Amino acid sequence: MSVDILRHCPLFTGLKEDDLKRVRALASLKRAAKGQIIFSEGEEARGFYVLLSGKVKIYKVSPDGKEQILHVVSPPDTFAEAALFLEGSYPAFAEALSDSQMLFFPKRDFVQLLEKNSQLGINMIVSLSQFLKRFASLIEELSLKEVSARIAKYLIDLSVKQSKVGATQSREGKGPREVELDLSKTQLAAKLGTISETLSRTLAKMRAKGIIDVKGNRITILDRQLLEELASGLKI
Repeated sequence: MSVDILRHCPLFTGLKEDDLKRVRALASLKRAAKGQIIFSEGEEARGFYVLLSGKVKIYKVSPDGKEQILHVVSPPDTFAEAALFLEGSYPAFAEALSDSQMLFFPKRDFVQLLEKNSQLGINMIVSLSQFLKRFASLIEELSLKEVSARIAKYLIDLSVKQSKVGATQSREGKGPREVELDLSKTQLAAKLGTISETLSRTLAKMRAKGIIDVKGNRITILDRQLLEELASGLKI
């Protein structure tokens, strides 16, 4: 596999051709079938991954078996890079949501390369800063926001994300009117810190208020302004 795939990964932005080749030489190709556990919480942290295809969820499980999805990884993003600087084990589970391919970078070898390349070091700082920002936002949403606000923010973020990959823009120019859920409703409930029944009731309520329309895994944003107000804390 060539280094071209690495050019699209934010962690390797700005690296020269020779540096990309050195990075690629460290990696081994891994495959995971849908539903396969890539690593478990408590397992020795041996390195991190760049997702090439498919989708991976990062999650934790409470003592009573409740699952909380922390992040859903899409290509060409990295995951478990914080393990490079942790002594011991992975702090969460990683599971393939679909058949996936990834590059695995062993911890020791990559850290040695990191010490010699300032651009790669800066990129890693940016990556970890985004990681911290994402989890600070997750904590805020789960502890301070209603389920309806979490759903609204998720739909807005998803519309922006899908607009960047060529989805049809809305008349307001703020993302597509129609978005396609990138998770099953059960998985989405776990990501938003609720249960499937509450998610379904809230979507139905938003539909009744004329904010969205729901058809299977496709949701049409009918009133984006109201959706944004809902995401900011407006109660329905």
